Amino acid sequence: MPTHTLTVNGKQVTVDVEDDVRLLWVLRDLLGITGPKYGCGINVCKACTCHINGKAFNPCSVRVADVKPDDEITTIEGLPATVGADLHPMQQAWLERDVAQCGYCQPGQIMAAVAKVRQAREAGHEVGDADIDEIRNICRCGTYARIREAIKDGAKNM
Repeated sequence: MPTHTLTVNGKQVTVDVEDDVRLLWVLRDLLGITGPKYGCGINVCKACTCHINGKAFNPCSVRVADVKPDDEITTIEGLPATVGADLHPMQQAWLERDVAQCGYCQPGQIMAAVAKVRQAREAGHEVGDADIDEIRNICRCGTYARIREAIKDGAKNM
């Protein structure tokens, strides 16, 4: 069986798994990292959103063989460490805005929001409504208004 070395949440790990296994299953089933959720498996719902090298991506659609050892994968579990705190500012904003209803999509929503704020700043502006409109994560409970407000609040403290 092939061996794959990955950097996940700042730690280098090695897994024995076939090349075509999706990264989501490596994270959840082999590494026990359950923040990224399985929703659709076809890169539509975005419940599994994580970061690779600081950018949002969906591990349900990425083969483990396509991840390089020097790629930095960050899940919701590793997000606070990126700012050296117990909670990332976006997570704190989520709590303060009482965003979660069922909570299933929230890790992916938060990861997408953080990546979107970073993307906006790299483009030379603060995150705005047009940027938030580009986020395609699905919330089955429909808490989109609270999500939008939490993104704006979280961005202020990032």
